[in-house]
Amino acid sequence: MTKAKAGERLPYLLAKLKTPRVLERLEQTAERARNESWPYEQFLETLLEAEVFARDASGARMRIRHAAFPALKTLDDFDWSAQPSAERPLVLHLAQLSWIEERANVCYFGPPGTGKSHLAIAHALKACERGFRVAFATAQEWVSRLEAAQDRNHLEAELRRLERSHLLVVDEVGYLPLERSAANRLFALVSRRYERGSIIVTSNRGFEQWGEILGDAMVAAALIDRLVHHATMITLKGKSYRLRERGLGVAPAAQAPSRPLLHLSGAGNVLKRVFLRSARFRRSAQNSKPQEPL
Repeated sequence: MTKAKAGERLPYLLAKLKTPRVLERLEQTAERARNESWPYEQFLETLLEAEVFARDASGARMRIRHAAFPALKTLDDFDWSAQPSAERPLVLHLAQLSWIEERANVCYFGPPGTGKSHLAIAHALKACERGFRVAFATAQEWVSRLEAAQDRNHLEAELRRLERSHLLVVDEVGYLPLERSAANRLFALVSRRYERGSIIVTSNRGFEQWGEILGDAMVAAALIDRLVHHATMITLKGKSYRLRERGLGVAPAAQAPSRPLLHLSGAGNVLKRVFLRSARFRRSAQNSKPQEPL
């Protein structure tokens, strides 16, 4: 009976274990290990590292695809010199993503074209790369999605399914007014996420205008109450990137308030508290040394 050659069954075993990168690198790594007299542990570690890195990269690509970003934006692409109000130390601190683990929220305010969506996508993209599940849509798209689920009598199932995402991005709140029923759907989404998962919101309107946007001051107050309880808020100012790129040095007519605080019935005290928390968070971020995103 012919004795099996050492390692002869490795391709079969690795295929059964579904480790294609180990199989791809096996021969080359084994030769290097023999030539350099590697210990067994180093040989195994090198092969498994290649498999893990490849799986992580594949998983990140899949999460990014499922997030449905309209475009891929990073913090490296952001023009900080054109947007000094962006509070770079705080934004970089947020890029460490500890707030997602804490199920907290981030709110970006400012006129159109000042980089709100860019920063929101950059944080969300980083989250995908770090292993978090993310879903992106505009406020109107979220409402349409939930209304479609309601029409199928599947609203509760859809909200439960969205709970599996660590982070939801609700872009462009306030660009279009919502009907009262639509506002109720948006409230259901935010309410369901409260202390269960994180949200990034971008809006060209300060909170004091959300009653008008949502068509119901009480719904707006209740939504804001849940959104800002654990939130960091950043207001961007200045001229539109898009107008500047077209050579039009015109600032948008609608300017966001210097601080997104208000006199909205039912939410004022909460928002004052969150502003104080945000101020403390800013001081903490400035005192720390945030790492530049890779």
